[in-house]
Amino acid sequence: MQGLDARVASLVGDHVETDTTLAVVVQHRGQVVAEAYADGVTADTTLISWSMAKSITHALVGMAQMDGLLDVHAPTGIAQWQNDDRRLITLQHLLEMRSGLAWIEDYVEGNESDVIDMLFGSGKEDHAAHAMKQPLASTPGSEWYYSSGTTNIVARLLGDALGDKTHAFIQTRLFDAIGMSSATAQFDAAGTFVGSSYVYATARDFAKFGELYLRDGMCGTKRILPVGWVDHARAQTVIDDETGQGYGAHWWTQPGEPNSLIASGYEGQQILVLPERDLVIVRLGKTVAEKRDVVRDGLFEIAEMFTVAGQQ
Repeated sequence: MQGLDARVASLVGDHVETDTTLAVVVQHRGQVVAEAYADGVTADTTLISWSMAKSITHALVGMAQMDGLLDVHAPTGIAQWQNDDRRLITLQHLLEMRSGLAWIEDYVEGNESDVIDMLFGSGKEDHAAHAMKQPLASTPGSEWYYSSGTTNIVARLLGDALGDKTHAFIQTRLFDAIGMSSATAQFDAAGTFVGSSYVYATARDFAKFGELYLRDGMCGTKRILPVGWVDHARAQTVIDDETGQGYGAHWWTQPGEPNSLIASGYEGQQILVLPERDLVIVRLGKTVAEKRDVVRDGLFEIAEMFTVAGQQ
C-alpha cells in the first residue's frame, strides 16, 4: 500500500508529541504488511504489556470457563467476603470493572494510589490479597471504575481453579497454541499471575494475540476461546469520560469502529483489533498519559488507510 511503510516508520523513535514509540506492527488479513522499530529494538525484542495483560486475562478466563472450571456469572466465593455485601460480587462484575470495590488507579508518583501500592508497595508480595482487602465503595454492578486490583483478583480465581497447572495452562493452551513463542507471563511471590500488568512478548506476538480476537477465538481451524467469548469482550458497559472509549469486559472499544476491540496499557501500549478492516495494529512504547490521544490518533490514521469491508 502506497505510503504505509513511510507512515508507520514516522511513528517510531522519539517525538515531542508522543514521547517514545518502540515498535509498530500492522497486520492485515493475517499477514504483517508493515512494521517499524526504534533504535535498539528489533522484531525479536520482548517488551512489556502493562495493562494489555488484562485482555490476555480475559482470554484465560474464557478458556477456563470452556473447561467448566469457572462460571463468570456466579459469585466469586471468596471466603473473606462472605460476611458482607462483597459476597455478591461475581466474576462478571470484576471483568466489567463494576465490582464496587474501592480503588484509586493513579500512576503519578507521590499521589495516593492503590495500584502503585499493590504492584510496588505493601501489596507487592501478594497482589490479589492486597486487592481483596478493599471495602465496597458502591453496590456491586452499579458503578464502573477502572481497577488493576480487580484483574489480579480475577487472576487469583483463575489460579485457584487451575492449581499448579496455571503456568502450563497459560503457556501451552494460549501462548503456544497461537504461536506466541516469545511470550512470558510473570507471577507474584504468592504464585499468582500478575494479570493486570506483566506479560512480555514481541510486537509481532502481541499481534498474534490480537488476531485471535479478530478471528472470533479461532487460530486456523482450532478453537481457542469459547463461542461468543469475543462478543463477551466487547459488550459495552460504559463510555469512559476520560478516554472517550467504551469498555466491555477487560477490553476497550472504539466508538465509530464497529466491533472494535482495544487492549490498552500504561505508557501507550495498544493492540487495535478492527474486524471491519480485517486489521490488527500493535504499538509499544513509553508515553505519558497526557499524550495518549495523539498516539491513538496516529494509529487510527494508519487504520483508515485500510478499506472497511463493503466500501470502495
